Amino acid sequence: MRTGSGRSERIAGEWALPVAAAVNGVGTGMYVPFTLVFFHHVTGLSFTVVGAVLTVTGLVGLAALPVAGVAVDRYGARPVQYVLYGVRAAGFALFPFAGSLTAFAGLALITAAADRAFPAAQQSLIGEVASGAHRDRLQASSRALQNAGNGAGALLASLLLAFAGGTGYACAAWGNALSFALAALLLRPLRPLRPARPEPGARVRGTGPGYRLVLADRPFLVVTGANFLNALSYSALAVLFPLFLVETLHGSAALSGAAFTINTALCAVAGVFVGGLVRRAGARRTRAAALGGALFAASFAALCVLASVRPASGPLLAALLAAVAVVYTLGELIHSPAAQVLAVSTAPEAVRGRYMAAYQMSWSLAKAVAPSLFTTLLAVDGRVPWVFLILTSAMAAALLIRAERRLPADAVWPATAIIARGGSPSPAPSTV
Repeated sequence: MRTGSGRSERIAGEWALPVAAAVNGVGTGMYVPFTLVFFHHVTGLSFTVVGAVLTVTGLVGLAALPVAGVAVDRYGARPVQYVLYGVRAAGFALFPFAGSLTAFAGLALITAAADRAFPAAQQSLIGEVASGAHRDRLQASSRALQNAGNGAGALLASLLLAFAGGTGYACAAWGNALSFALAALLLRPLRPLRPARPEPGARVRGTGPGYRLVLADRPFLVVTGANFLNALSYSALAVLFPLFLVETLHGSAALSGAAFTINTALCAVAGVFVGGLVRRAGARRTRAAALGGALFAASFAALCVLASVRPASGPLLAALLAAVAVVYTLGELIHSPAAQVLAVSTAPEAVRGRYMAAYQMSWSLAKAVAPSLFTTLLAVDGRVPWVFLILTSAMAAALLIRAERRLPADAVWPATAIIARGGSPSPAPSTV
């Protein structure tokens, strides 16, 4: 893996990445909570057809990830981001005119491919403009502002639908397209610190050699496998928790919305603060990610207990679920920046795009298998899926700690918060 030396410096325009993430979040928040209703209204197709199209196009769109990885390595992350923002903006601008199944499916496929590829390019961009603990700070601030944007977008869409009626759906689509265009413009001040240089003996032109390099990097594959296991925990809140609440606890569906609101609000308000505490503690990123997974497991254990006890009191159940949501969210705030930056920092610069495409595949596959997996386990017993997730969280933590000694030192240890031109940070003592 890479090493080097050089001086440290800040770059102008570093604010652009988290602000662009916030604007992007507003657009995403405008349609994600209303996806099926949104597309049903703008296309006139049935919910069944809309759901089937979105599922198929989402899975087919995964094929864009390897292509995006090659493009990032060849042209840089920011140009690829421009293309992806442009595709998403054009797609949502045209959705209100997609009245036929063919038009809807075509636009859905194009936008799904861009959506699947976007996180890999985003993480590569963080790797291009920052190093050391400054990557952790940018990751935490971008995630916090994106969550704030998601909440603002959902509120804005609700207001549009309340006051504009059916026209509000088209306005939400166009607002989403506008947010993508604005987010792309906000990236203009960012500049990569230095062009990526090929690793000695590594061929980076063409898909084959680059991805063979990824597949031969066993420590990185362990990190990616651990992320797949933890990504299942992220899907639990949106997919498993609402079903568990209604089917097992026989609680009000409104409690699921309350838990999601707590999660989103805490991510937006406390994300930067919690990330800063972890960085100042000097925790190894592997250990921080493992700690986040342990907090996931603690929240799942509490839900397993609730499935056995089943409190009859509505207010008591609401209070306990709120406490579980806080623990779960704390795990997310600790795990997410550490795990994402660990992957970015493990990747060799010249093929970072391919590495991030492979890493992002773990997120996408987890999202794809989560619905069928969770519903199958829940049908056995309300506690079974939570026990399963406790085991996957423990396995992920063990994999991260086991891989720690084989990962680059500057990937495992956050250094002083800097934006560097070259150089490897010196390890700092860890308290985790």
